[in-house]
Amino acid sequence: MPDPWCRGTARGYERDSFRHWIEEDGDSCTSRAEVLIAEAVTPPERGARCSLTGGSWLSYYDEAEVTDARKLDIDHMVPLAEARDSGAHAWTPERRQAYANDLDSVMSLVAVTAKTNRSKADRDPAQWMPPAGSATCTHLIDWTATKLRWGLSADDTERTALLELAEPCTDSVVEYEPAPSRRSTRPFGDLVPDRR
Repeated sequence: MPDPWCRGTARGYERDSFRHWIEEDGDSCTSRAEVLIAEAVTPPERGARCSLTGGSWLSYYDEAEVTDARKLDIDHMVPLAEARDSGAHAWTPERRQAYANDLDSVMSLVAVTAKTNRSKADRDPAQWMPPAGSATCTHLIDWTATKLRWGLSADDTERTALLELAEPCTDSVVEYEPAPSRRSTRPFGDLVPDRR
């Protein structure tokens, strides 16, 4: 396992190298839809091929209530480009796919407003934090847990920012389970923490 605090210098990120939003458990729902269903405050109705109608969500990045799933993005807590530059460049295609569709950890993928996800882009906490102050500790915990879960590195600037930004998070603990070597399918539903 790489030292999680020593940053690699990989370049050449291509989004297609992380196959994402796959359907893998036979219910016609992609991993994107699975996250939307699991994080809904008011459950959406599931139609044919897992089309979702109705429902409501709370985007914890900006404390926005959203009633149209099309206005939500599923954010990779540690963006795919950041993951690649932090060690995923050396992974197999199967491991990159498992990372991009990680339903086994509630911290890896989160439903947020499209505008906040796009403003974040591929930036780390040294460069971007959620606009809602209430999201700070949760974001830092989820970021750190995801990096540790997948054995990803952090550069000095990122590490310094994490430590400084986490100073007010005195009651927070980072808990994570290392990612399995092989992808296993488990239901996501009841594992989602209440972020309201």
